[in-house]
Amino acid sequence: MEIAFHIGANCTDDDRLLKSVTRNLPGLAEQGIRAPNPARYRRLLREAIQHLRGEAPEPGTRDVLIDAILEHGETTERLVLGNPAFICTPARIFDAGRFHDLAGFKARSLRALFPDDRIEMFLGIRNPAAFVPACWDQARGRGVDAFMAGTDPRGILWSDVVARLREAAPDIRLTVWCDEDSALLWPDLVRALAGMAEDAPVEGGQDLVNEIMRPEGTARLRAYLAAHPPATAAQHRRVVSAFLDKYARAEAVETEIDMPGWNAALVAELTAIYETDLERIAAMDGVRLLRA
Repeated sequence: MEIAFHIGANCTDDDRLLKSVTRNLPGLAEQGIRAPNPARYRRLLREAIQHLRGEAPEPGTRDVLIDAILEHGETTERLVLGNPAFICTPARIFDAGRFHDLAGFKARSLRALFPDDRIEMFLGIRNPAAFVPACWDQARGRGVDAFMAGTDPRGILWSDVVARLREAAPDIRLTVWCDEDSALLWPDLVRALAGMAEDAPVEGGQDLVNEIMRPEGTARLRAYLAAHPPATAAQHRRVVSAFLDKYARAEAVETEIDMPGWNAALVAELTAIYETDLERIAAMDGVRLLRA
């Protein structure tokens, strides 16, 4: 069986991608693809991983989990799961003084729970200049020093996280994309997570665009795409990008960064480091980096 797991990151699409996948469930079910309600598995998998404590699971654990995740009598060829806090909660991204220290442990545990299944992991990443303040905002009043745990923001590299995921579970295919590109990539992301064909029609392919675009822009984009169907995914992205340039709501696409001790120079430095880091990720074996 295939298991596709959207593992986050925190403060990126906030479950929107999983919701867009579920809009395609009638057609997906005909292909043997299931996307269960997260309430059926998030706590279950968290507790199963905690119970493992890095050890091998008891015989039969995998079948017990699958039986609990699926409805009675259901079968599936591809199981689509997601949890933005799979690696850790926003408040714990610097636990142990290292960015996403638990990434390797979580990937290794996931593989241990489903030892014979074909697993894919999907990870949306975000510029640390915006990602760190967004996570701190969700840390429920933790002081910035306690939250950062002595971490130098210049040392925050998503490539380190990706490397630990790959090292812990080298046979798991990993798809990565930038949250900043999500609106342009949305139909491709839905297809990739669901396991749909690259040219398959997608329900909810414009969900994120509709959230960040003014209503008149949404209507005009819909009319334009109906009258001029894009021949390729790249052409579709160019069209959407042009409409977003004109009709995006400023408050939806502009991020105000408010982090104690941070200034514009640091934000620019972190952004440059992030852009260089993306090239490292793109060159990694076993990693597919989707870009707009």
